[in-house]
Amino acid sequence: MSRQNRKIIINHKVYQAENLNTLLENESTEASWPGLVHAFLQNWFDDSDVIITHTSGSTGQPKEIKLSKQAMRNSAAMTNSFFGLGAGKTALLCLPASYIAGKMMLVRAIAGGFNLICVEPEANPFQKISEKIDFAAITPYQLNHSLDSLRTFPVENIIVGGSPVNAALEKACENIPAALYETYGMTETASHIALRRFNGKKTEYFHILDGVSIHQNERNCLVINAPHLTEEELITNDIVEIRNERNFRWLGRADSVINSGGVKIFPEQVERKLQTLIDIPFFISAIDDKILGQKVVLVAECNATELHKIELLLQKPLPDISKYEMPKAFYHLEKFVYSSANKILRKETLNEALKADKY
Repeated sequence: MSRQNRKIIINHKVYQAENLNTLLENESTEASWPGLVHAFLQNWFDDSDVIITHTSGSTGQPKEIKLSKQAMRNSAAMTNSFFGLGAGKTALLCLPASYIAGKMMLVRAIAGGFNLICVEPEANPFQKISEKIDFAAITPYQLNHSLDSLRTFPVENIIVGGSPVNAALEKACENIPAALYETYGMTETASHIALRRFNGKKTEYFHILDGVSIHQNERNCLVINAPHLTEEELITNDIVEIRNERNFRWLGRADSVINSGGVKIFPEQVERKLQTLIDIPFFISAIDDKILGQKVVLVAECNATELHKIELLLQKPLPDISKYEMPKAFYHLEKFVYSSANKILRKETLNEALKADKY
């Protein structure tokens, strides 16, 4: 690793690889958020060629992933180039350094030589900051809790990832001055490989970054070719519509497609249509049906009274939702089943809701 890349600027202070311990001057535990930053930087500046991280567990059990440091540098350079990040710029780290999104913010700062403001990950990370931010990475949860701050706080560009940006949140961001981008990527690609602007000059299509090419396989799933990030082509489980060689629209996951009476339904697309009408956590799934094969169901995190209000709301035809997409049954749980990364485990939640409905 070259000498100029053995330092990082955090909160306007330069830390060399050899004096990282000063990061923990006022901390008593390595499990604190500064402790996690310190632990990653120690790992980054050691003699190993890889970083060990874990997937989020949103589609199953979290699994260990070994990422080459060179792939992470390449990913950082790709993002820094897209957003014009370099010396003199300031970015915000408000995500845990235990996950790839937080780790990559640190790598981008090292690669770009810019200042990184580090704050404790919380619902609204902007409320205690007084200086202009050129770039930040946050989750949809944080964005939802930061809307009031972001209407006046000076931020240039924000990437939003970890879970999809739903239609209701997108609508709420129409008057946010910062340019907001939804990310598409995964741990295996060392963060995002594509971005979608969802306010201002917004689009439905993700734009892939330089050095990445895409195509579809026989299942219409996205296949990613990014030799600077991963040695082999990455076959995803995401069904997409490819507009051209640089742009695609995400439709849903292949393992969640519902076949109801011979009609293929993407639950993620139905959810997006309903998100501006239903303001509590919910998702669309399916159960077996003797006539249709599968029938569409809605599962909500609420009590029975709130569920009944949703049923009444959806009794009348809605212009954007076909009769095939309309839920045929409704279930609820007081509390969904979540992963360790706070993502809804849909299969487990549906099973619990079905069991609860029997009693």
